[in-house]
Amino acid sequence: MSEGPTTIGDMSDEALKKAQQKMADAGVHRTAVDVFGHYYRELEAGATGLIHEDEISPMTEPTMFEDVEIDEAQAREALGRTVVIKLNGGLGTSMGMTKAKSLLPVRDGKSFLDLIVAQVLAARAEYDAPLPLLLMNSFNTREDTLAALEAYPELRVGDLPLDFVQSQEPKLRTDDLTAVEWPADPRLEWCPPGHGDLYPSLLSSGVLDALLDAGFRYATVSNSDNLGAAPDATIAGWFAASGAPYAAEVCRRTPMDRKGGHLAVRKSDGQLILRETAQTAPEEMDYFTDEHRHPYFHTNNLWFDLQRLAEVLRERDGVLGLPLIRNVKTVDPKDSDSPEVFQIESAMGAAVEVFEGATAICVPRTRFLPVKTTNELLLLRSDAYEVTDSGHLHLLPESAPTIELDPTYYKKIGDFEKRFPEGAPSLRQATSFTVEGDWTFGSDVVVEGRGILDDAGEPRTVADGTTI
Repeated sequence: MSEGPTTIGDMSDEALKKAQQKMADAGVHRTAVDVFGHYYRELEAGATGLIHEDEISPMTEPTMFEDVEIDEAQAREALGRTVVIKLNGGLGTSMGMTKAKSLLPVRDGKSFLDLIVAQVLAARAEYDAPLPLLLMNSFNTREDTLAALEAYPELRVGDLPLDFVQSQEPKLRTDDLTAVEWPADPRLEWCPPGHGDLYPSLLSSGVLDALLDAGFRYATVSNSDNLGAAPDATIAGWFAASGAPYAAEVCRRTPMDRKGGHLAVRKSDGQLILRETAQTAPEEMDYFTDEHRHPYFHTNNLWFDLQRLAEVLRERDGVLGLPLIRNVKTVDPKDSDSPEVFQIESAMGAAVEVFEGATAICVPRTRFLPVKTTNELLLLRSDAYEVTDSGHLHLLPESAPTIELDPTYYKKIGDFEKRFPEGAPSLRQATSFTVEGDWTFGSDVVVEGRGILDDAGEPRTVADGTTI
């Protein structure tokens, strides 16, 4: 590593130039290089990305989904001009996966991706809408995902692509802001720039212009692991009729949602903004997690006007200027002794503050079914949910049971699968299910009420037909 200044404030232009050249040499688009430069300068100036409680006010009552009245013709017309975008860059590394999380089987051998396709095809048939499906892949997920989509030749719409690839950027040493070098595994020198990269990547890939040229006006965006966020004609009709450039879907917070980002109003200008956990000072987490003070959480389902996005991106030369999220990691996540690095990120939902007139709609909890851990995966695989031919999930009990599996034995997908060789137990009659210790489950296991398995101190088996 070259000699250089040791403090952020004294950093020369040389480190930034080298980092940007590294991106260019790797084939990263010029727009992404410019966006990285914007955030580098913020980081160099000491920006933390923190949003303090005294700078914001709680969001006032959003539009409620149950109050929306849109006639079928409006809904049909709006959905006919909408594209479905799914964020598909994640490998599911927190669950021990090495391929796109969307390829993980959910039910009857069908993956998240299979069910997403089913949802899109069903909506096309019901509303006679073209409804393109567009995936934002990463370099790591693209090949496997496109191979899986070959099973659906009917999915493609005209000349539109099925995906575009998000950017990548160097991890930066925290001591001198140079691009980190890690010869043991050079792949670890890179990181994704967060899902805020959606917007410049839409522009730089040419996909944004292609969508506009094909007559599409609106986009609905969500994570590929959230099967609740199916295409919705009512919300499409509401968004089109609102004239808003951007809208976020929010849900009412419960004590289970305290870590999720929330919308708020910036006091200085009255603008709606997003605050994430990483943007909250540790001493203010009590405010952040107070579901009464901030009663709505951001689902990461959002809608935006493609035409307005194109105008704003061009006005700003591709740099929306979303708030910085500064994550501190080690270059090798598995090696705590490896150099400490900054990963510069931005959140897709933070674009709410870029668009004057941005709004929000409070949607039913059924539109927020993310799978971040094997706890949620077990629930989706159980009989608590019915999965229809159209790829929709319906919760059968009045409320979903809470699942807590011992992370020592169930956090990684391989360990999880090994301990449920006969599939998920019946959870339809359960209010909660807690597993402590190492248990392997037989077939036809039923959980009723508050099901608890205590740590037996050694590996144990739940016999076939057991009721817990």
